Amino acid sequence: MDLNEYFEKTKGTGVLATADSSGKVDAALYARPHVFEDGTLAFIMADRLTHHNLQSNPHAAFLFVESQGMYEGKRLFLKKISEEKNSERIKTMRRSCLCNEEKESDGKDRFLVIFKLEKEIPLVGA
Repeated sequence: MDLNEYFEKTKGTGVLATADSSGKVDAALYARPHVFEDGTLAFIMADRLTHHNLQSNPHAAFLFVESQGMYEGKRLFLKKISEEKNSERIKTMRRSCLCNEEKESDGKDRFLVIFKLEKEIPLVGA
């Protein structure tokens, strides 16, 4: 099963970990990534600590724990390759039903951050 199919069919909880240029680590809950045909992955994010860290250190890790089964999931090692700020594509990609119009009119910037998948391993083992 490819990653797009996996994330479309599998429920779970995701954590995106980043570090700043001095190595100070942060971890934040994130929804499953958007997976593109070319194999790149993207997350929509606000201008918070995770986004800030990616400006000086492009490496991140995404840990996904499946809702069903014990200790099932994936660890994805990622490298940021580009980003878009307040793009129309962000509006079309949003999955959230939490008042998107309200979020878009709050005046805060949104970023579509695109990553290259460097390594994929199971949640446990490997």
